[in-house]
Amino acid sequence: MKQFALAFCASALLVLAAAPKPAEAEPAVVVELFTSQGCYSCPPADEVLGTLAKYDDIVALSLHVDYWDYLGWRDTFAQKAFTKRQFEYRNYMGERVVYTPQMIVQGVNRVTGQHKMSVKDAIAKVRATQDRAKLEIVEIGGALKGRISPVNGGAKAAVYVAKYTRSAIVEIARGENAGKTLTYHNVVYMMTPLSDWRGDMVEYDLPSPNPGEGIAFWVQGDRFGPILAAAKFER
Repeated sequence: MKQFALAFCASALLVLAAAPKPAEAEPAVVVELFTSQGCYSCPPADEVLGTLAKYDDIVALSLHVDYWDYLGWRDTFAQKAFTKRQFEYRNYMGERVVYTPQMIVQGVNRVTGQHKMSVKDAIAKVRATQDRAKLEIVEIGGALKGRISPVNGGAKAAVYVAKYTRSAIVEIARGENAGKTLTYHNVVYMMTPLSDWRGDMVEYDLPSPNPGEGIAFWVQGDRFGPILAAAKFER
C-alpha cells in the first residue's frame, strides 16, 4: 500500500496527505472502476481502488457490471445502470468495446484498472487541468448540503450524486473467482443525476450516508464527458 502511494508524483502527494475534512471535502478527482465479481482479472484492480479510496482528494467509485454474470456467478452488486454507464462512456469516447477492469478517470481518461502506473499517470494528467466549478459538502444540523459555484465562467453540465458502501466482503462460490473471499471498496449502490447545471450558484439537499457509507457529488459535462469538479463525504 505504501509503495503505491509513493508512486504518485510529488505535487499530488501534497494534496493526498491532507488531513481528512469530512464536512468540507476538497475538490477531487473521480475514479470510476467498472468491475465484476465474475472477472478473474478484476481483484487486483479492486485492490488499487481500495488504495485510492483512502485519499481525501480522490472520489473512488466501484461500479459493478452484469455482463459477466453468464460465466457462472451472478455479481451481487451489479446493476444494469452501471453497465449502461460504461457503454455510454464507450460511445462518448468513440471506442468499440467495453471491458473489465476499466477505470475512467475524471470522465476523460480510460485505463486498465490493475495497471497502477497507468492509473497514477491518468490522475496526474487530470490534476494539471483547472476545475470548472467549486463544490463543497457541508453538514448543517445533521443534514447535508451540496453547494456549487462557477469557476472561470462555469459550463452547462449534469449534477450527480451517488451513495456507496465503503467496504464489503463477498465469498465467491462459482465462476472465474470461485473459492475466493474478496473485499470490495466504495461499492456504489445508488447513482442518480440531480439536475442540469447551467453555470450558476446552486445548493442541493444531499442524502446522508449511514455509518460505513459515503456519498459522492460531482458535476459532469455532457453527462458522460469531463468531470468539472467533485467532492465526497463519508462516515
